[in-house]
Amino acid sequence: MCGINGFNFNDKNALSKMNKATTHRGPDDVGEFASVVWSLGHNRLSIIDLSKAGHQPMKSAEEKFVIVFNGEIYNFEDVKKELLSLGHVFKSKTDTEVILNAYAQWGPKCLQKFNGMFALAILNTQTEELFVARDRIGIKPLYYYHKDNKFIFSSEAKAILAHNVDAPLNYESLNIYLRLLYVPSPLTMWKNIFKLEPAHYLLVNKSGEVKKTKYWEIKNDSLLDDKEQIKREVHDLLYDSVQKRLMSDRPVGVFLSGGIDSTIITGIMSKLSDHVNTFSIGFQDTEESEKYNNDFLLARKTAEHFNTEHHEYIIRPQDILDNLEKTIYHMDEPISNHIQTVNMLLARYATDFVKVVLGGDGGDELFGGYERYYYNAMIEKLRFVPGAGFVMKALGKSSEKLHTEPGHARYMSFFAQKEGVVASFLKSHNNFDVLPEFLSKRYFDVIDKKDFTRQFMRTDIQSWIPDESLMRSDKMSMAYGLEQRVPFLDHRLVELADRIPVKYKLGSKGFLFGSVGKHYEGKIILREAMAEYLPDFVLNQPKWGWFSPAAKWVRGPLKPLMREVLSSSYCAGTSDLFDFTALQKMLDDHIAKKSYCLNTLWSVMTFQLWYSKFMK
Repeated sequence: MCGINGFNFNDKNALSKMNKATTHRGPDDVGEFASVVWSLGHNRLSIIDLSKAGHQPMKSAEEKFVIVFNGEIYNFEDVKKELLSLGHVFKSKTDTEVILNAYAQWGPKCLQKFNGMFALAILNTQTEELFVARDRIGIKPLYYYHKDNKFIFSSEAKAILAHNVDAPLNYESLNIYLRLLYVPSPLTMWKNIFKLEPAHYLLVNKSGEVKKTKYWEIKNDSLLDDKEQIKREVHDLLYDSVQKRLMSDRPVGVFLSGGIDSTIITGIMSKLSDHVNTFSIGFQDTEESEKYNNDFLLARKTAEHFNTEHHEYIIRPQDILDNLEKTIYHMDEPISNHIQTVNMLLARYATDFVKVVLGGDGGDELFGGYERYYYNAMIEKLRFVPGAGFVMKALGKSSEKLHTEPGHARYMSFFAQKEGVVASFLKSHNNFDVLPEFLSKRYFDVIDKKDFTRQFMRTDIQSWIPDESLMRSDKMSMAYGLEQRVPFLDHRLVELADRIPVKYKLGSKGFLFGSVGKHYEGKIILREAMAEYLPDFVLNQPKWGWFSPAAKWVRGPLKPLMREVLSSSYCAGTSDLFDFTALQKMLDDHIAKKSYCLNTLWSVMTFQLWYSKFMK
């Protein structure tokens, strides 16, 4: 795990600034390389082959190719054996050298060989063409600036901003952010700076011309039917995925919550290792400690069950206040999620014990853990049934969603902030409702009306997972040089899960697709396939969700900061964007418990702090 940087001109000072901006991603080593056209930089976090042989930028044997690489290739030994049979020679035990030789042998098609997470750039020093690629799921981030044939890339946008680039605020992105609470790729909050989409690569010639290619996608294959066979395949693939992700020359741990996903990972690790470090987080000073610490207490029981070395970190409200600005700096982009600082503080704590952690990201999206999938599936069954609105209301849900068509409208009904709320504080001359068109073009140009729940879940894999969940996991762990791996997002498991019928993922015990008071039951087939790793107190626990006391923080220790940040005087550059009187009124209503405005308040606060840090 590392930080990579580069651009298509020579400027040693600028390269040093980029490397300095990303040094937290790789504190163990730093390297630079310059060709006739290109400058490449690297910060190394040593995980595989800790020797100097792993130094980057790394040259191929004949020095035709030079690579900078961030990530891990879990099957690199298998690829290495194939390359050895073809006559390739290796000087190190690194996966980096395997990638380099694989590209020399197969060109861009080498990406099909890899099982892993990566963002990388390989320079052909003879043609001065640069190959830039990102892994299939988007686990590792990659930003690039492209204008007037100037091309700059990095693991983090802050390193690109070390240059004097033309990157003003992107108003399209701002409007999408205020509705989705994150900015989906290829957009960023800056004009001319982009995120390379997952499963894509770029070829950049010496003149700065860019060609982008998609090299993988989830195919619309027929659904599987044999439930017992599916369970065997899920079990074997997930077990193998965890085993592959234990590959490390440094200690490995697990972020353990009370949920099914991280419990399964811990259970498998306990079978594969004599000693497992687990890490959990709890909240101090809350009146409803059981609500906010339910996962924390379950994780403690799980750690006892598997006899792990368990480490607990307790968050105080002051910890959030003290680290909020640092969180937003390390996130690069404004992502409005009140658990980001919690993630960062847990990562900081874990680095005292391990340098690699496994996390449960992706389990809900693959196997139907979120209630939005349950209710979407219910809507598909109820849309044209008389009296369906009554059933929805009885389940505590608005009947409005019943009238949304499959596609962007349905997706937005679950994900987007209400238009009336956004319009109440975003000044009209800045309010462009571009989200429907963006979603339609990017994810819903073809709509699966027969099985929209499947398409809904696939859309989350393409958007929410890489641009919100994984971006947060990567940035918050790498802020302290901690590598986070995600076994559920092995591309083989992603492909398998997409072919599992919804009826095997989402279950019910009552009327139609659910029963009054039951809400939903998700991850049915995952629970059954991995039952041997799930203690009864986890297996029988209803979906709880992960809560933080953020709404209380806003009414308490964060209130003075909120007052300051949600004002026109805080940042001159944003004074014409928002109706700050309306935002202060919203804050007052939230504090007085007249209304619940956490998402809106947190999103604007995050943007204001971000703008002050990155745009001044």
